[in-house]
Amino acid sequence: MPKKKKVAILYGGRSVEHGVSVNSARNIFEFIDKKKFEPVPIGISTTGKWYLTDGVSKNVEKGQPLALLLDPAKPGFIILSSGDRFKVDIIFPVLHGTDGEDGSIQGMIKAMDLPMVGTSVLGSSMAMNKIVAKRLLKEAGLPVTNFMTFRYDQKDKISFNAIAKELGTPFMLKSASLGSSVGVSKVKTKNDFKNAVEEAFKYDDEMIAEEYISGREIECAVLGNYPPEASYPGEVVISKNYEFYTFDAKYVDPDAVRIDVPAKLPKAIAEKIRKASVKAFEALHCEDFSRIDLFLDKKGNIYINEINSIPGFTNSSMYPVMWKERGVSFPDLITRLLNLAQERYDRSKRIERGFQSGLKF
Repeated sequence: MPKKKKVAILYGGRSVEHGVSVNSARNIFEFIDKKKFEPVPIGISTTGKWYLTDGVSKNVEKGQPLALLLDPAKPGFIILSSGDRFKVDIIFPVLHGTDGEDGSIQGMIKAMDLPMVGTSVLGSSMAMNKIVAKRLLKEAGLPVTNFMTFRYDQKDKISFNAIAKELGTPFMLKSASLGSSVGVSKVKTKNDFKNAVEEAFKYDDEMIAEEYISGREIECAVLGNYPPEASYPGEVVISKNYEFYTFDAKYVDPDAVRIDVPAKLPKAIAEKIRKASVKAFEALHCEDFSRIDLFLDKKGNIYINEINSIPGFTNSSMYPVMWKERGVSFPDLITRLLNLAQERYDRSKRIERGFQSGLKF
């Protein structure tokens, strides 16, 4: 019988999405095929400390403190209390938001020379920053909403009237590099504006103002490499009690949304969304899996809103639900992701790391 691969499930993190990460990781730990894989839960506290935990727990600090063994020949971890060392075969980052989805952790894992599920450094950093992502998507010929960008040092000069003239009202204000609708506000009037600016800059040094699209919230799951494939789109139908798809609507209020999978769409529109989602995935150099969030207006126009390079795996998360509708169970989806990561890692070994030259040093 083949030896089980040890899979480090990396969760928590120094992010406003820490709790969402815990819930996602808990599902992956539960549904991973334990006949093929041995899950090793590693939690990162809100202060950035790493712990080997007993299962996936919100009480990360109750685990055993860890240090990283940064040796590409024998990458792994050290349990600080005992000095014991252990290694894993593959890492599955389930870290949403800052320091987890923006390329930071991905770069460290790459330096450890371990296989890793999900998008690497370049794609993670580009997808996480809404400003960079929109510019690249636009360059790729994909439809995005009209937008304006601002830095924190421009804060006192940002004009409601100038934005309203360019984008119309209402418009959206967002922190440039966050997810789960944290740091996001819908601005209708000048009275809303100041607080919305403060909220956006509370979490980031950059802010993006976007045209508001009155339409349907559509999501599409992308899986695989060479080439990737798209699920059938799903729809998030938001309660009229909410102005937009807020954090509470996503994760707190069980009555806030209805999930329609598959979405009720004309075939031509659904195919248009699927093709645009794959193109967006490739344009931002995503790998293994991502969820593409889109708007569909009343005229049938689609707009790419953003790309989530580590989509949620909570009980209410669309990514696994959309693949389940296509016949891919939660355990099978996790196995496919782990296999994709291993295949990509093996493929990367063809790349030379040295160069023979006449340089003397």
